[in-house]
Amino acid sequence: MANKKLKFGIGIAIILAAVAWEAVSGFQQSKTYYVTVKELTSGKSTHQHVRVGGMVVPGSIHRTGEILTFSISQENQTIPVTYVGKAALPDDFKGGANAIVEGDYLTDGTFRAQQVQAKCASKYQAVPPPPKQASETSKVASYGE
Repeated sequence: MANKKLKFGIGIAIILAAVAWEAVSGFQQSKTYYVTVKELTSGKSTHQHVRVGGMVVPGSIHRTGEILTFSISQENQTIPVTYVGKAALPDDFKGGANAIVEGDYLTDGTFRAQQVQAKCASKYQAVPPPPKQASETSKVASYGE
């Protein structure tokens, strides 16, 4: 009876070890690093499959069939990006917009994107307070006198 429990325990341990190994190796393969354009162009990033954020250079967006080319920049560093896909790009993807591209940085200095996302900075900025009326500023000044 103890021999059967031991065999059953060893079998369960082997199955759990295999599941854990698959989970860890799958996580390692799907891990993508986020870097800046400056880090990528300076060679500080050694990872080929990366996620890069930057500003889309105005006037750099060109589409030829399914091939979209554009450039992203940050702190006077620019990289050309090529995206091949049928997926529609976000409406707010345009020159001057912030974008995040995910893909592979090639040895020739170009970036082959598999995903393109646009970020709209205006959605995340606080609304400025309304300007003060002239009568309100004179009231404030009279209280302080």
